[in-house]
Amino acid sequence: MARPIWSGVLSFGLVTVPVALYSATQSHSVSFRQLQRGTADRVRNKRVNERTGDEVGFGDIVKGYELTEGQYVVVEPEELERLSPGRSKTIEITAFVDLAEVDPIFFDTTYYMGPKGKEYVKVYHLLLKALEKSNRAGLALFAMRGKEYLTAVRAEGGLLVAHTMHFADEVRDPRREVDNLPDQDAAVNDRELAAAQQLIDMLAVDWDPEAWHDDYAEQVRALVEAKAAGEEIAVSEGPAEKATNVLDLMEVLNRSLESAGTPAKAAKTTASGGGARAAKFAGRASTASAGSSSGLAPKAVGGKKTTSVKAASSKPSTSATGKRRSAAAGRAKEDLGALTKAELYKRATDLGIAHRSTMTRDELQKAVASASRHLRAAS
Repeated sequence: MARPIWSGVLSFGLVTVPVALYSATQSHSVSFRQLQRGTADRVRNKRVNERTGDEVGFGDIVKGYELTEGQYVVVEPEELERLSPGRSKTIEITAFVDLAEVDPIFFDTTYYMGPKGKEYVKVYHLLLKALEKSNRAGLALFAMRGKEYLTAVRAEGGLLVAHTMHFADEVRDPRREVDNLPDQDAAVNDRELAAAQQLIDMLAVDWDPEAWHDDYAEQVRALVEAKAAGEEIAVSEGPAEKATNVLDLMEVLNRSLESAGTPAKAAKTTASGGGARAAKFAGRASTASAGSSSGLAPKAVGGKKTTSVKAASSKPSTSATGKRRSAAAGRAKEDLGALTKAELYKRATDLGIAHRSTMTRDELQKAVASASRHLRAAS
């Protein structure tokens, strides 16, 4: 079981329940160390006086608030410590708000909240059920790790969830930050709007978080595994994406509708095929180019950078991924031009083609055909 990052008391009115907060998310980003090229020597950052170039010890560093250029108000660590809110022992809910009224932009970090012991489950469950029925979130201010947080406590999936939130003055006004935003009466004709809405409906799927994966992180891990196995890496840069010409907007929308296929079929296929895990890097659809077997850089696909590996062994894969690829390669002998974009995407998923989610229908067809030819040739 995970260790709580905070424990204390949750209260509303005169009702209190001891609770603990647990991290609700975790990052799977690939971490790297900095090394000097050609060695295994770690490179570390130092705190250096920018005027003299001398290294400065941690104890000699103070915080300075810049009033004007080069003029600072120095604040000592103990002065900040006296102002620090410390650590709250209570999350005191002082108001309840309708969740529908809270813009998601205000939510920051999510924590699971659990009762501190079995004897507190009834009171915990009381608040949980009350929040579920009211569809409201409790608002509270509390301090953790030397910072004060506005916090929303709500019911979700049979437990209480706490969201730290941004204060109003931390949320930027988009009209001040973003250039070229359209006016309310920007010219969009009825035919264009109807086509765009139809395309959205055709690509609509039920929300399934398991169907979405961080392809980049998976490819980075596969790249590391391939290099560790001594396999040869080749990278090519595809052409840059082109913006849709406003004059051709209706034509592009019509082509999008044609390639999306029937609504039910496209939605079902995309939902089932969009989340396949990346396979091992050797022999994967970096095979989007038949030239990858000879160590050549693959054909650029979809305007993205594509990475390929020259496999160290030509033995056929006996894994489930390899079987799916072989099956997909066999099916690719049929007329790919008759398949919808969603069907081609499923084939690309089975073949492990990288960056498939960024490809157009024509790019998917070419990548599937190329990868299938390569697999048939290799077998």
